[in-house]
Amino acid sequence: MQKVMNHTIIIAEAGVNHNGSLEVAIQMIRAAATAGVDYVKFQTFKAEKLVSADAKKAEYQQDNCPEMGDTQLQMLQSLELKAGDFAVLKDECERCGVGFLSSPFDNESIELLSGLGMDYWKIPSGEITNLPYLEAIGSKKGKVILSTGMCELGEVENAVEVLERNGTPRHNIILLQCNTQYPTSMSDVNLLAMNDLASLRCGGTGYSDHTPGIEVPIAAVALGAKVLEKHFTLDKSMPGPDHKASLDIDELTRMVQCVRNVEKALGNGCKCVSDSEKGNIAVARKSIVASRDIKAGEEFSADNLTVKRPGNGVSPMSWHNLLGKKAARDYRVDEQIDAPEV
Repeated sequence: MQKVMNHTIIIAEAGVNHNGSLEVAIQMIRAAATAGVDYVKFQTFKAEKLVSADAKKAEYQQDNCPEMGDTQLQMLQSLELKAGDFAVLKDECERCGVGFLSSPFDNESIELLSGLGMDYWKIPSGEITNLPYLEAIGSKKGKVILSTGMCELGEVENAVEVLERNGTPRHNIILLQCNTQYPTSMSDVNLLAMNDLASLRCGGTGYSDHTPGIEVPIAAVALGAKVLEKHFTLDKSMPGPDHKASLDIDELTRMVQCVRNVEKALGNGCKCVSDSEKGNIAVARKSIVASRDIKAGEEFSADNLTVKRPGNGVSPMSWHNLLGKKAARDYRVDEQIDAPEV
């Protein structure tokens, strides 16, 4: 039997949980690498190019980090990394044996990251209706992971078509089901929307998770997610918008372990006997045996036959083939009946 390896790409989303500190960002890479993730992802932006001066923070952002000002601009300025930091972070990822990713939030950031040679372009949910941005990403002709929070299916399809028109083949685009509320309630997760996304016939589907805990991303893998994205932090008590909805390192490690176990459990999709259970066939199945002593020449019937373990004799599926035939020899009670002649 040919073994099929299932491997979900696990992206540990550092996001802005470094709080603008390169040193903390490096510590996050090292911690995520020990957890066994495939990629560590950051966010690349110039705050003044991302939001207008009077853009208000989301309710969860205001609740989680009131000390970072009343506007998105004030908050993001305190979370922004320097342009030169991302090359340092990529080098650190390589040193730690994990891939580097970062989501650009403006065209200047797209060009900055283009020079770093990432495996995937990760498009955040908020950019899915940003036509100039999508055109710029599409023109890079790379592999794309597209989050679809706050979207109807038609909006996702429009974004895919923009990427496709600008040079990115549909089969190089992976669509992530996502809900952008931090944290996301279980009733709003809608994992089965991955099936709807699959109807767009892209390169696969996955899930970007903002729920507390690890059970939902594990369930997503069981449903066939090719990519899994989950926020993590070094300390949930740190100030900032996303720490409270993130996993700590112990939780991240446990999630990775559970995902890898589920991958093994998914198997190859073929219903067959596994090597480990072949020895149980004789133990658990039954054979046709004599229910009492039978003399040679006596006809087999329901009165002198029964089925009992072990299953290393004639299968009970041959029951009707035996009935009415004559015994070729004597049988003792519980003795297995010989296979009928063809």
